[in-house]
Amino acid sequence: MDNTLNGRKALVTGGASGIGAACARTLAARGAKVVVADVDASGAAALADELGGTAWTVDLLDTDSLAALSLDCDILVNNAGIQKVSPIEEFEPQDFRRILGLMLEAPFLLIRACLPHMYANGFGRIINISSVHGLRASAFKSAYVSAKHGLEGLSKVTALEGGPHGVTSNCINPGYVRTPLVEKQIADQARLHGIPESEVLAKVMLTESAVKRLVEPEEVASLAAWLASDDAGMVTGASYTMDGGWSAR
Repeated sequence: MDNTLNGRKALVTGGASGIGAACARTLAARGAKVVVADVDASGAAALADELGGTAWTVDLLDTDSLAALSLDCDILVNNAGIQKVSPIEEFEPQDFRRILGLMLEAPFLLIRACLPHMYANGFGRIINISSVHGLRASAFKSAYVSAKHGLEGLSKVTALEGGPHGVTSNCINPGYVRTPLVEKQIADQARLHGIPESEVLAKVMLTESAVKRLVEPEEVASLAAWLASDDAGMVTGASYTMDGGWSAR
């Protein structure tokens, strides 16, 4: 690995597992000091110890506490997410609000908390882990699709405001990634579609993808690390698909 991120401080939310953990490891390997933020205290501490970083145990659904934050990171990876698969008429309103709070309001508050430090230093990288569902819709995912579409807009506004200050903001839009979040969906999708769990990947999750496999978390992390580097200084307001061709249709 190169050391292109030496001297940079990175904050990764949902950093204890899945895409977040892969991003934390890759950013640390390139020289960044990483803050692993997660509601899972033991998982965040274990990874932070592995990387020589620090752990931040935080419930991002406690948005009132986030409103008063001031953060000194140079790289922010908004990754934390949850999923709920249900028809709209059966979707509990509190679940809808919870998903939007974690996946749209919390990123806004964290960006808000980071920008003064980034503006003062003339450098910042906001990397929003969106989804192909930030660009396309799927049935039974009203809250998740709404939150990701909102994150796309937030990212673009951040790009426009941050540009004069050396701050970029971009989205990464993976398809289904090999993470605990995706694995938990398989049973729900099997129930909703009336098929065995063994058929969910081929018949539901990967039907639109030209490349018939899950995205690996490390692949997402490699793109995040590039977006965090000086090489990506002219890349902002963009949405990078990593979906095996899903959105090419």
